[in-house]
Amino acid sequence: MNDEKERSSFSGSLGFIMAAAGSAVGLGNIWRFPYLAAKDGGGIFLLVYFILALTFGFALLTSEVAIGRKTRQSPLTAYSKLHPKWYIIGIFACLVPTIILPYYCAIGGWVLKYLYTFLTGSGLAAAQDGFFGAYITAQFAPVFWMLVFFGLTFYVVYKGVDKGIEPYSKVLMPILFLLIVIISFFSLTLEHTDAGGATRTGLEGLAIYVIPDFTGMTLQRLLIVIMDAMGQLFFSISVAMGIMVAYGSYARKDINLMNSINQIEFYDTLVAVLAGMMIIPAVYTFMGREGMSGGPGLLFISLPKIFAAMGGVGPFIGIVFFLIVAFAALTSSVSIMEAVVSSLMDRFDVSRSKSCIIVAVYTVIFGLLVCFGYNLLYFEVKLPNGAVAQVLDLMDYLSNNLLMPLVALLTCLLIGWQLSPQTIIEEVEQGGYRFQRRWLYIVMIRFVAPALLFVLLLQSTGILNL
Repeated sequence: MNDEKERSSFSGSLGFIMAAAGSAVGLGNIWRFPYLAAKDGGGIFLLVYFILALTFGFALLTSEVAIGRKTRQSPLTAYSKLHPKWYIIGIFACLVPTIILPYYCAIGGWVLKYLYTFLTGSGLAAAQDGFFGAYITAQFAPVFWMLVFFGLTFYVVYKGVDKGIEPYSKVLMPILFLLIVIISFFSLTLEHTDAGGATRTGLEGLAIYVIPDFTGMTLQRLLIVIMDAMGQLFFSISVAMGIMVAYGSYARKDINLMNSINQIEFYDTLVAVLAGMMIIPAVYTFMGREGMSGGPGLLFISLPKIFAAMGGVGPFIGIVFFLIVAFAALTSSVSIMEAVVSSLMDRFDVSRSKSCIIVAVYTVIFGLLVCFGYNLLYFEVKLPNGAVAQVLDLMDYLSNNLLMPLVALLTCLLIGWQLSPQTIIEEVEQGGYRFQRRWLYIVMIRFVAPALLFVLLLQSTGILNL
C-alpha cells in the first residue's frame, strides 16, 4: 500500500473544504433536493432536512472524514485498518461509487446536451413535448455526450489531488455559488398570468417553499418526509459513498477538522436551499402547484418549458442554469471517480495513471449499457420498493437504496459499538482543537442514526411500506 509520506494531500483547509463541498454540491442538490422539497410540502421538508443535517448528517460526515484522515486510506482499505474483521464495509463503500459513476456520467451527458442545445439557440426545441424522451432513446447522441462528460471527469482526476481536484474546485466552486445566487434571486422577481387570468409570482412560490404548512399532516406523512430528507442527505453531503473517507485521507493533520466539517455542512446546505429557491418559485410562477409535482422530470422537462415561457430572457437564463448544473455534476463526478481510483491505488499499490485507466474502461462499458438501456437493451423490472426500473434505475436502486444505508448503518455499529466514539473524537481533537457537538455526536452515532438507518433500509427493501 502507498506509504503515508508519499500520499498526496490538499494544501490546506481551503483546498479540502472546496473539494469536499464540490463533491457534496452535485445533481443531488441542484436536481433531487428541489423536487423532493416540492413533493413534500416545501417548508416542512426544509425544516426536517435542517434538523437531520445538524444531527444525523453531521454524525455521518464527521465519522467518514475522521476515518479517512486517521487511517490515511481510501474507503476500500480504511475500515479494515480500523478493525480487520469489518473489512466488508470498505468493499460496500467502494462498490457504491463504482456503481454510481457510469450512470452519473450518463446523466451528466444529458446536462451537457441541454447546455449545448441552449448555447446553440435551440432552447425552444428543448421545451417541446417529447424532446427529452427522443434524446435518451436515441442510439448515438447520449453515448457521445456521456463520453464527453466522462472525458472531463477523467482529466481532472488523472491530474491528481494537488494539480487537478484542488485547483479545479477552488475556481469552479465560487463561480458555481455566484451563479446560483444570481438565478435564485432572479426567480423571486418573476410574475406570470396564465390563460385563466390567474397571476402568480416568484415570491408566492418562495412562501410555499420556505413556510411549513402542517395542514392535514399525519404521522405516516411525517415519516415519509423524514425518510425522504434522510435519503437526500446521502446525496447532499456525499456520505456512505466512500467519497468523504477518500477526501479525508488527503486532509493534513494540522487542519481544524471540526471547523472544516462545519463549513462543508453549511456550504452544502446553503447551496441546496438556494437550488430550491432557484427552481421552485419559477416552477410555481409558470406552472402553479401542479407543476411542482413534476418529480425527477422537473430538471429536463418542466424547466425548459419555463425558460421558453420567460420570453427573450429565457434562453440566456437557460444557458446559465444548465451551466450551473454542469459545473455541479462535474465536481461530484470527479469525487465519485476519485473514491474508486484512490481505492485501487491503496489496495493494489498501482499508480494513479493505471488506476484511472482501469476505472475508465469499466466506466465506458457500463456507461454504454446505461445509454443503451433506453433503446437496444430496454427492459422493465419491478423493484422491491414497488418502482418499475430499467438499467439506470436498477443501478441507482442497488447503490442508493441498498448499499448506502447499509454502509452508513455498519459504520455506526463499528464506531458506536465495536470500537468507540472516542476513536473519532480523538482524531477530530488532534492539534488541541475542540470537538463541537461532542455529546450530540455520541448519541447520534450510537443510538439515533442506527435506528433511523434501519428503518430506511426496511423501507428501501420493501419490508416496511410507509
